Amino acid sequence: MVSRLIISLLLLILFQNLRAQEEVYELRTYQFEFFRSADVLHNYLEKALIPALNRQGIENVGVFEEVGEALPKKIYLLIPHSNIQGFQNSTDLLLKDQVYSESATPYLMSPENAIPFSDYTTNLIRSTYGFPNLVRPDVSSELFELRIYHSHNEDALRRKVKMFNDAEFPIFKDAGLPMVFFGMDIAGEHMPSLTYMLANKDKEANEKGWSAFLEHPEWKRITQIEEYANSVNDITRVFLKRLPYSQL
Repeated sequence: MVSRLIISLLLLILFQNLRAQEEVYELRTYQFEFFRSADVLHNYLEKALIPALNRQGIENVGVFEEVGEALPKKIYLLIPHSNIQGFQNSTDLLLKDQVYSESATPYLMSPENAIPFSDYTTNLIRSTYGFPNLVRPDVSSELFELRIYHSHNEDALRRKVKMFNDAEFPIFKDAGLPMVFFGMDIAGEHMPSLTYMLANKDKEANEKGWSAFLEHPEWKRITQIEEYANSVNDITRVFLKRLPYSQL
């Protein structure tokens, strides 16, 4: 009886430690209106918001745009928080930051017709024990692949996340597909879903990596496991490139 109690306590401590390592990623998508300059937003992000986040201790803020001439144009802002409390505190800290208030004035005081977007969407993504922390991409990485896996219900998503945690991350590494972050979406559009980002030198290296992934013996093995069947019913894939002031 005592042994079982000790084991239960150890498992509880282990679980709490794993949860404590989980980061929360705030992924914003700004969709631009046609015929409006985006300068005011870029200046705000580069000169006001990102420096303020850095003062809070938030590092590696990523800013990306889509590859090619996709319309309407979008930019993606990735803010990594150490935990959910960090996300909750961030806005309050911004309101108390006088340097931020002054730097953000041109953006915050802009009239409606000077803002390049009507609104932005936010997804909150919680990392998992299999890939708990964001990894800075290699400086040579010029192509980023954002992937969102949609599941038909919460149990299907649970099974797919388990598949990643238990087996998939080493396959990505072996195949030459460096991962930047991974997590389960806890708030946002089109849920239930998970989101992750890959970084590679170019499209050719990315395609080579995916070919190696699909031919990997371990991938072929786990795709035959019944538990993981029918866990994804749609995939959204977006190719991105970093903006000059991105910290990733």
